[in-house]
Amino acid sequence: MSIFCLLWVPFFYLFRRSFSHNGGSGVWALILGSITAIIQFFLGYIISPGGFGFSRFLFGFVDLVSVPVLIPCLIYLIILIYQKFSKSIDFANFALLWLIPVGALRAISWGSTNDPIFLIMTPLLWVAVSMGISFFINLMISKFRWYTVIVSIICILILPALSCIIYWAFFSQQTMMGFGLLIAIHIPLGLSLLFDIKKSEVTK
Repeated sequence: MSIFCLLWVPFFYLFRRSFSHNGGSGVWALILGSITAIIQFFLGYIISPGGFGFSRFLFGFVDLVSVPVLIPCLIYLIILIYQKFSKSIDFANFALLWLIPVGALRAISWGSTNDPIFLIMTPLLWVAVSMGISFFINLMISKFRWYTVIVSIICILILPALSCIIYWAFFSQQTMMGFGLLIAIHIPLGLSLLFDIKKSEVTK
């Protein structure tokens, strides 16, 4: 399971790059992601989870599945603003590269627990949230209508919260709900891949 945590993000990144060639300030993503991963590795968790209540949900949001993805998305937005959106926009590419060193150090720190919630589900949620946020941002840009903007913003807000609910569901042994929501959160990922493949075929 530690191998999965180590390799899932880079594997998915390389798979997506095989048909998507968007930019994403890749060097900065790897450097900043490595710095963040090292800091998190030595400082440990920010939230101390307790039981099955709100602190457990907050732990999932801050330390596990949501903030680790939201930070690179926010940094990438700042880079785009600084560059005045002069380059192609790809939030997923930046976030996935950022998460490669994070996943590597998490695989080391979580390896002794042998917990599938950490070692398997968490990398899956990282990729799903990264791709989902990128998908809805691209949807707003490509089909700029008031209704697509509203729906996309709502979905972007829902994805991080949904990932925490999925973590809580599996932790609470609500397996059926956890798997159902896990499938649902991967729908934007699947749509994003389909659009990327279609776009790559058109540009050939």
